[in-house]
Amino acid sequence: MSDFINLVGHAFSGAGALKRAFPGFTVRQAQVEMANAVAQAIDASSAVVVEAGTGTGKTFAYLVPALLSGRRVLLSTATKTLQDQLFAKDLPLVRQALGVPVHVALLKGRQNYLCHVQLERALREARLPSSKEVDHLQRVKVFMGRTQTGDKAECAGVPEDSAVWPWVTSTKDNCLGGECPSASECFVNKARREALDADVVVINHHLFLADLALKEEGVAELLPASDVVVFDEAHQLPDIATNLLGQAVSTAQCMELLRDILIEGRVSSADAGDWDAVIRPLDLLLKDIRRWVGVELEAARFTRSQFLALPKVKQACDDFGIGLERLIDQISPLSARSEAWVKLMGRASELCLRWQNWFSQGADIQADSVRWVSVSNHALQLCDSPLDVSNAFAKLYDANSKAWVFTSATLSVRDDLRHFRLQVGLDECEEMILPSPFDYEAQALLCVPEQLPMPSESGFNNRLVDVLWPLLKASDGGVFFLCTSHRAVKNTAQALKERVLAEELDWQLLVQGECSRAELLERYRQLDKPVLVGAASFWEGVDIRGEGLRLVVIDKLPFAPPDDPVYQAKSELIERRGGNPFQELSIPDAAIALKQGAGRLIRDEQDWGVLLIGDRRLVEKGYGKQLWRSLPPFKRTRNLQAAVDFMLAKKTKPAV
Repeated sequence: MSDFINLVGHAFSGAGALKRAFPGFTVRQAQVEMANAVAQAIDASSAVVVEAGTGTGKTFAYLVPALLSGRRVLLSTATKTLQDQLFAKDLPLVRQALGVPVHVALLKGRQNYLCHVQLERALREARLPSSKEVDHLQRVKVFMGRTQTGDKAECAGVPEDSAVWPWVTSTKDNCLGGECPSASECFVNKARREALDADVVVINHHLFLADLALKEEGVAELLPASDVVVFDEAHQLPDIATNLLGQAVSTAQCMELLRDILIEGRVSSADAGDWDAVIRPLDLLLKDIRRWVGVELEAARFTRSQFLALPKVKQACDDFGIGLERLIDQISPLSARSEAWVKLMGRASELCLRWQNWFSQGADIQADSVRWVSVSNHALQLCDSPLDVSNAFAKLYDANSKAWVFTSATLSVRDDLRHFRLQVGLDECEEMILPSPFDYEAQALLCVPEQLPMPSESGFNNRLVDVLWPLLKASDGGVFFLCTSHRAVKNTAQALKERVLAEELDWQLLVQGECSRAELLERYRQLDKPVLVGAASFWEGVDIRGEGLRLVVIDKLPFAPPDDPVYQAKSELIERRGGNPFQELSIPDAAIALKQGAGRLIRDEQDWGVLLIGDRRLVEKGYGKQLWRSLPPFKRTRNLQAAVDFMLAKKTKPAV
């Protein structure tokens, strides 16, 4: 055993650095096992996959060997929230405890940093939708005057989804690069320089995979060289890779291009035409396309054929493509005037090519990719995504001799990591599944009531609320109601609102879509009797401890909708290969999603609560056993009254 591995083991011992730094630190066998496995992977430049149940202490288990290794390390997380927590809280604690002089840096994607040039232009030109965004812009201006990093996450009072951010941040399309007059002050350049000088760099999966996509295209990479890569929340890697390793063009990108051409035309080339008259029809076409898809849709996914079959959409898309070609012809002569027009010409040509490629027929359509449409509140994205990303990962491992660490609380299906390994192209690696130290049988109860309607029945969400109403009243707030669709969120919220008003209860109902996710969670933590109704984004990455969350309701088993375009295409690919899509795709994906949702309930040794799953298929269908066996070992019941009694008994039990 190497000195390095011994050093890692000693750090976790009763006489080690962690115990000296944190008097409350206790030696946990599972944490020690994970730390040793990570250390061995680093020492051998090999790969390891570790599922570490909630409460294992996986963050310290990979941070300690990473910091003691003396190697250059990339730490990648699925969310910017965890990325910030890792950089600002966990890493400083461990670094100080170990007493190692490790230089640490934080690196995010370009769109997370303020741009001096874009802010100056926004202050002159921005046409914002309301006084709220005008206030946000002024807050950004003040923030720019005092920030050292330019990281928009540090700008208080401006939510992440504010319409002002696209105006004050740059993209790879509109960045002026070496021609920028503020290049020496650029926050993106500063962050990248710091990352190049650092021993440990904290990134996110999107940035890692964007870097991989650039390498595939033969473009210069974004990330510094490393000896070790650690992926936390690794279960999200396959889906993020599917989105980022393909091609896409969005109406938001097109609108930003039109905006930039309009501004440049007004400022430097007013003599070349009436720019408002040139741009306005194209802008209206993009807004019409989004409107004809369905204004009421906050989020949706369409197959290519479904999208093109929508009334008026195909013609509007064709008209926009033709209009974009004409716009390119109009701005082409202006490239001789300035570098700004050269860049705009390049952006317009690239977007036009991607737009036309997506609508092309026949031979251009690949059997191993899928064209589909993602719809969000104000825009839509035309995607061409690979169905199997394992080869891209496998090539990465072959080309880079380094240590690869993959960890999450939810990687296995029925105590087997094969599904995850296949998705990320890992043929040979060490595997480890470490259970949570929590006493789930004593702390929590899983209830699937007998009197539930079938999920396919009309008015399911209303009836579900009626069935579990006694449990909701026993909980009296402190509820997460997790739904599998945005439509279910609306229906459930309406049913709850009617019952709460009818019985004059003092619960505070919080519904996804009313404000940003961060604001909803902040309000939830501050209120006395909150009931939050949300969809996918609330199933993971939420940590609410104590009695603040004592009831988690999951309305249905989280199977992908059968008409989901990516699911459909992946299923067809599995069938062509002679496989079973339900067993190889549906069950594993649902098991991991269900485990994530269930994981919101018990976050530490003192937590308690009820997990109610409103889908009788979990216990009445043969495949249900495969799903609940992937959950933590809750005590189980089908008797709703037993769940009510458990809730009331726990609430009245005095705190220890």
